[in-house]
Amino acid sequence: MESEWVRLFRCPECKSKKLILSHTPAQAEVELGGPRIACEACGHLVPIRNGIPRFVPESNYANSFGFQWNRHRRTQLDSYSGVPISRSRLFSVTQWKEDLQGERILEAGSGAGRFTEILLQTGASVYSFDYSNAVDANFENNRQSANLTLFQGDIYNIPILPGSFDKVICLGVLQHTPEPARAFLSLATMVRPGGELVIDVYANTVIARMQWYYLLRPITRRMEKDMLYRFIAKWAPRLIPVARVLRAVAGRAGARLVPIAEYSHLGLSPEINREWAVLDTFDMYSPAHDHPQSMSAVQRWFETAGFSEIAVRRGPNGVIGKGRKI
Repeated sequence: MESEWVRLFRCPECKSKKLILSHTPAQAEVELGGPRIACEACGHLVPIRNGIPRFVPESNYANSFGFQWNRHRRTQLDSYSGVPISRSRLFSVTQWKEDLQGERILEAGSGAGRFTEILLQTGASVYSFDYSNAVDANFENNRQSANLTLFQGDIYNIPILPGSFDKVICLGVLQHTPEPARAFLSLATMVRPGGELVIDVYANTVIARMQWYYLLRPITRRMEKDMLYRFIAKWAPRLIPVARVLRAVAGRAGARLVPIAEYSHLGLSPEINREWAVLDTFDMYSPAHDHPQSMSAVQRWFETAGFSEIAVRRGPNGVIGKGRKI
């Protein structure tokens, strides 16, 4: 791990590559809160907690995601649900091969690691980060994998040398950043010439906007997270039967008439479906930011960043964008 930090990571403050792993006496490490990465150029210190470098402050706009993923660490893992939902979405969106031995992948906004788990199975060297402390849940889920490097970082200031990755992926995240276009351009710098970038983002359409959570979010996103979670955990399971009936009668449009997420149609067991309902309903109502995008906006992102072979299409989560770095 230390050799990887020295080779790829850079200081988020001065951009220097002169990073070293501090080797302080045990008592000093206790007093300072543990081992750290130190920049020899500017003196900036990066704490390491739970074996994970923390390049961002403890508290930030993504706190709700850390809250939800540490409470639902395993809920969306295919290995837990027994249903290949994450695998199917990952390979459907990316259209990548399942054997990526020898490639280096950057995963931005990994949450608890539902897609990390699948990416690691390709044999690629996976670098995965999240802005929130959801990286702790990812660590617990995927710590056994030797081909994983985890860090807590800022999508606008990724502490890695530009052009370091064969593939960069960001699913279900960009709409939750304050400035999605700026976040995309930051990801684009991480792709090597000839490499690929794949993203998906919520769609900015009239139909997509006609959902309960866009009406209620002005209230719910300001609520204390514990209170909001308790409310959802109480009522979402009770509304599942209603959602199932409406989906059976009117499909996806019918399901949208109920202000919760519900996925029994994907083959989940009743117990795990309840977990997903609570988790994804909280995920809808709690984020500080929600900025859906049009297909034309995503197309412009790729063109502006200098990509070729650009393909923008509708997908299960909204809009999918894929391109190859020139």
